[in-house]
Amino acid sequence: MRRATKIVATIGPASSDLDTLVRMIRAGVDVVRLNFSHGKAQDHIDRATMVREAAAICGREVAIMADLQGPKIRVGKFENGKIMLVNGEKFILDADCEMGNQDIVGLDYKELPTDLNPDDVLLLNDGLIVLVVDKIIGTAIHTTVRIGGELSNNKGINRQGGGLTAPALTAKDMDDIRTAMSFRADYVAVSFPKNATDMMMARQLANIAGDAQKHRPQMIAKIERAEAIPLLQEILDASDGIMVARGDLAVEVGNAAVPALQKRMIRMARASNKLAITATQMMESMIVNAVPTRAEVSDVANAVLDGTDAVMTSAETASGRYPIETVEMMASVCIEAEKSEDYRLDTDFLNVVFTRIDQSIAYGALFTAHHLQVKAIAALTESASTALWMSRHDINIPIVALTPNLGTQRKASLFRNVTALELTQSEDTDAVLKAAQDLLVAKGFVEKGDMVVLTWGEPMGKVGGTNALKIMRIGEY
Repeated sequence: MRRATKIVATIGPASSDLDTLVRMIRAGVDVVRLNFSHGKAQDHIDRATMVREAAAICGREVAIMADLQGPKIRVGKFENGKIMLVNGEKFILDADCEMGNQDIVGLDYKELPTDLNPDDVLLLNDGLIVLVVDKIIGTAIHTTVRIGGELSNNKGINRQGGGLTAPALTAKDMDDIRTAMSFRADYVAVSFPKNATDMMMARQLANIAGDAQKHRPQMIAKIERAEAIPLLQEILDASDGIMVARGDLAVEVGNAAVPALQKRMIRMARASNKLAITATQMMESMIVNAVPTRAEVSDVANAVLDGTDAVMTSAETASGRYPIETVEMMASVCIEAEKSEDYRLDTDFLNVVFTRIDQSIAYGALFTAHHLQVKAIAALTESASTALWMSRHDINIPIVALTPNLGTQRKASLFRNVTALELTQSEDTDAVLKAAQDLLVAKGFVEKGDMVVLTWGEPMGKVGGTNALKIMRIGEY
């Protein structure tokens, strides 16, 4: 069955062979995420090559997302690999410590002591361990363990409430952007941006790195810092989309605050004509189990009902036992959730002011298709902007982006309710419209006699030039 919500799947040791990747794409993967927190540059280059090969075998285009590590603040290493912290114990985090033990451990972020004050709360290992800062002496942060547990090498550190000054782009991230542009990553996800400037800098670096190939990736802001929340609109304006990165965000703002924030972020992204991805622990139990919990099924379904463009897997498909089954389950949950959606398209157009011709055409196509209950909306497009605008509104009609550009096909694979297909365009409008009809029939979207809405720009081939809308029955040409 047709599925509107897209699936982003992280690949890793459990899914980095061609056969598994092909089966995952056939099961429903639309975007493959390469996690630059793990592996070397050549590993990502090799995996990107494999993704393109697997997509070709499956006969469809799949986007690649390069997810930057960002300034992940971590403890150092321990003499024996790990320790056990007990409630009430004293423990020191020292930027100058070489090797940790039961009393002290080093830091990879040397500026952390200058960011903290007494009584600050530090959350380690995704919040499982809680330390309260007693005092800072030079490079050493003296703490008391509030909630103990096992602490092993290189676990992450967050400050409750946010406020750390670490820059969003590290030297490693800058190198990784160049690596990602070498294989023309379609999306770059930026970790821990604090403001619009972080995103603009990342975009500039990506554009410079991709200039030789005339490649411009789409930029996704991962919202995982507390200080990003009040600046969400400016971050959206500087990005092509956001990722609701619920792991680190929950550590900074508290677990209870995340569900409402998720809904708010998705709503704001859609209103701003931007993309939204919902991520972290969506099918976490499927790392080791062949079926998800009922709570995980509800989590995925609720993200779909919130209007997210995509749901994302992490360790489930990167290192879990059941990568293919995870994708299959996620796809089936999305389809079932979409069946229950209540489409109220008319209310979306109340008090809307159109400022551009191409945007007006997009909304006009939606309004017309909704009231005539056509079988498909086809947007002949260079950049996929028209299809993106249409996809910001829920409509139980497939939107097909017909484009001659390979990069546009891959980009649009993340758009909710949009299928991108290759279609050569020319100045012969009648011939192109006939080819569009034939392609829609061949791909099973429509049959002879069905009504469709088509949009295009005259002259064809001009970016941002959509200025025409036509209602037709299949078989007219």
